[in-house]
Amino acid sequence: MSRQGEVYQWMLVVREHLPQLSKPQATVLALWSFGVVIVGTCGLTSVAGFLGSVLGQKENTVRQRLREWSWEAAAKQGDQRRTVVVGVCFAALLKWVLAWWPSNEKRLALALDATTLGQRFTVLAVSVVYRGCAIPVAWTVRRATEAGAWRPHWLALFGGLTASVPEAWTVLVLADRGLYARWLFEQVVKLGWHPFLRINPNGKFRTRDQDYRPIDEVLNGPTGVWSGRVTCFKTHPLTCSLLAGHDAEHDEAWFILTDLAPEAARVCWYGLRTWIEGGFKDLKRGGWQWQHTRMTDPARVERFWLVLAVATLWMVSVGGEAEMNLPASTFDDLPLTHVARTRSRHLPLTRWLSCFRRGRLRILAALITGQPLSHGRFQPEPWPEQLWIEKTYP
Repeated sequence: MSRQGEVYQWMLVVREHLPQLSKPQATVLALWSFGVVIVGTCGLTSVAGFLGSVLGQKENTVRQRLREWSWEAAAKQGDQRRTVVVGVCFAALLKWVLAWWPSNEKRLALALDATTLGQRFTVLAVSVVYRGCAIPVAWTVRRATEAGAWRPHWLALFGGLTASVPEAWTVLVLADRGLYARWLFEQVVKLGWHPFLRINPNGKFRTRDQDYRPIDEVLNGPTGVWSGRVTCFKTHPLTCSLLAGHDAEHDEAWFILTDLAPEAARVCWYGLRTWIEGGFKDLKRGGWQWQHTRMTDPARVERFWLVLAVATLWMVSVGGEAEMNLPASTFDDLPLTHVARTRSRHLPLTRWLSCFRRGRLRILAALITGQPLSHGRFQPEPWPEQLWIEKTYP
């Protein structure tokens, strides 16, 4: 198959999973995301130069075609031009991920967080966290200096996703303490999902047989875990489960609120949330180099993030599939003094390459060797059972 044939195959994949887009919109999205993955950057000039060579077209023609994809209809040339409506693609993006999910796995972890780009933009994102990475499936872009509450934006993002997940699934929604709010807890429960929200330990709680006391008193020593059904916050009480945990590898303890029964949840699951930070790194300096964008219009950035999300989905799915097929490591063949044995007594190093980076390497290797390009699949790792944060090397 020619390399143009590989591009065409990717176009078919994008059209299949994002039917909300018109054929021309899906075609350019496929070109954009394919170019970003191969070039390793979202820079317009670099991607246009690559695609021009592959497609046998003039670079300036390809460049203008890519630029206009993020524009509103009024700024484009021609009577047939339409604006890409990103919000209608969120449910389809999540369905795309779940379409490549194993049929016997009915658990999903979503992380909420905000990332900024200097004083220009704040992006509120909902991401699927997977094998140390994060795939954006819903987002909104605001001006960084714009005043106003985030609540309506989060509610809108949730509204675009709920129909994508079967009712029987367990969906964990993780957020750091900066995003905690009672309405967020209640809204997630209303959706049939499970909040897993970190809080500051300066509040108070009570159990059925005790009066209110400081939350941080549930941990008696510098390490340990605790869980129980409680009423949190004396002023605005919330009945929920409180999970707490602290180990020697972390400076601060985790205090988590959830609606799950204490015996059905583990405080260490909150470690999945940290993967969204790796996802933001992949979008910026560790991957697509989005921090160099010259865009100034938040609406155009929202459309462009669909390119980055599709490229990330492809990379991480291929990288995860490759990681699954790696031979299992063992200490049996290592000398007793090997550094890996010493390190294993502390935090385990589960991966030397992120799925994001491994995915790109696997795709490039296929191109060089003339092999068909994999479109990947997802096979989640078991949720953690011990209190640590995994480390991933570049």
